Amino acid sequence: MRVRIVDVAALAGVTPGTASKALNGTGQLRADTRERVIRAAEQLGFTPDGIGRGLSSGRSYTVGLVTTDSFGRFSMPILLGAEDALAAGQMAVLLCDTRDDPVREKHHLRNLVARRVDGVILTGRRTDPRPPVAMPVPVPVVHVFTPSADPAAVSVIADDADGARLAVAHLRDLGRRRIAHVTGPQRHQSAAIRAQSAVAAAGPAFAGPVRYGDWSERWGRQAVTLLLRHCPDVDAISCGSDQIARGVCDALREAGKRVPEDVAVTGYDNWDVMALASRPPLTTVDLQLEELGRCAAGFLLDAIAGRPRPGVTSLAPRLVIRESTAGD
Repeated sequence: MRVRIVDVAALAGVTPGTASKALNGTGQLRADTRERVIRAAEQLGFTPDGIGRGLSSGRSYTVGLVTTDSFGRFSMPILLGAEDALAAGQMAVLLCDTRDDPVREKHHLRNLVARRVDGVILTGRRTDPRPPVAMPVPVPVVHVFTPSADPAAVSVIADDADGARLAVAHLRDLGRRRIAHVTGPQRHQSAAIRAQSAVAAAGPAFAGPVRYGDWSERWGRQAVTLLLRHCPDVDAISCGSDQIARGVCDALREAGKRVPEDVAVTGYDNWDVMALASRPPLTTVDLQLEELGRCAAGFLLDAIAGRPRPGVTSLAPRLVIRESTAGD
């Protein structure tokens, strides 16, 4: 037979109401009482009744995570971080992929509201601000990685400017004096911000202009051909993504340049599929996506509790040093 809350209460020597408060983390209870109830629940193998818990609290203890990132490159680490934070509140996450389709997004949001989710986390594969979301009914929403264009919305993003600065400062600390920057499309906010910060951090050591192109290994290889033609004494290249950096390393090697002895290379994103498979493995900027997810989930829990944090919160990335610069 299913173990009931009254069974836990009897074993712990408390009333069912006290047992319920202890297991839900509510009420003014002594620490030893709460611990006694928890031990009793574990001993009996008690599983809380989610439906009853929801009916008594007016909540579903579920959160929707809606993403445009079909490949999961950014959304999966964010999901892992969000689940870490939400698990403490015994909350489940429903993942919805919009496939970058506004109609599909509206469909997912309607379904999530119909399921009476307590809140929604919105994310994507781009860092450009997205239009404000129109929820069918008022539900707390937190944007992560892809911020909202609404300044009153709650958004959590990675500090791209600081990430690019970290990479170039590392190159300058190594004594590099001709630093180039190769990145993605100029129309993408991430490429523009990273380039602007890289140029400022390089100062007189910048070997311009910024080379804008695609987020691809092919563009990285093409950019090296252009660089060596116009700036043959370049001794460092900071890249706007790990894909570009991997292509840069391949082209430098084919041109007879040693990495990092002749030219040091940095990537961006710390995507292990690219960064670790590169020859040599890439020094790169880690966006700390799981931490972004944890922070966004924490903000959502605050909003659900009636304590929203409007505005944009930027989290600092970190530099991961590997062989593409570490040979000096």
